[in-house]
Amino acid sequence: MASHVLKEQVGIFGVPVIAPFTPRKSVVDASPVFTAKAVTKVYAMGEVRVDALRGVDFDLAQGEFVVLLGPSGSGKSTLLNILGGLDVPTAGEVIYEGQNLTTADEAALTDYRRNHIGFVFQFYNLIPSLTARENVALVTELVAHPMRPEDALRLVGLGERLDHFPAQLSGGEQQRVAIARAIAKQPAVLLCDEPTGALDITTGAVVLEALERVNRELGTATVVITHNAAIAGMADRVVRLADGRVVGVQKQLQKVHVRDLKW
Repeated sequence: MASHVLKEQVGIFGVPVIAPFTPRKSVVDASPVFTAKAVTKVYAMGEVRVDALRGVDFDLAQGEFVVLLGPSGSGKSTLLNILGGLDVPTAGEVIYEGQNLTTADEAALTDYRRNHIGFVFQFYNLIPSLTARENVALVTELVAHPMRPEDALRLVGLGERLDHFPAQLSGGEQQRVAIARAIAKQPAVLLCDEPTGALDITTGAVVLEALERVNRELGTATVVITHNAAIAGMADRVVRLADGRVVGVQKQLQKVHVRDLKW
């Protein structure tokens, strides 16, 4: 994929944007990137057995934006970790573009995480002594065809914060640096674990708009896990989990812009 040179405009909350939001139809009929079948995860703690996932089926289409919605303990993070190659299921299988991740060795999983997956977590994990640009550049040095750090930061509205250190940035800005870091290697999939969990509503909306923009501009398949039902409206599809099971799937023919979400 070619590097992106981006022009900024001013959008919601005064944050630079790349282009006006244009609602698009669902992409859930596109070919799948992930297919997870009957995924089970059991943690044994002495004599205690914890069933974190109980036969979960899940798929993710190219360019799709999916929200995994459920309360704490429903299995959202466990599923995300398995999809991202950070954990393996007890049973079942996960197929990524024809590759069976459940039988892959550690070297193959490392290559998969490095070159195909971008991670965004609730906490930013930035290096305090490095600027925003330098934090992003650390990742670009590990992959063959990265985006320029400056372009990744402009995409999330931080074109004027390139040389600021984390201590000089707000929580929302730090999270957007983390998003830029994740997308700079141009992954096929972006996995986000409660990306707004540590932020207030206004700041969280700016972060969600950055994720929305990445999905729209780059076509990156995106999964966001959350317990906040208000976020669901921005997704192509909402998958609800409870007690380690998928209890509902809702396809949305029309996505809602972040500014129109009902908090």
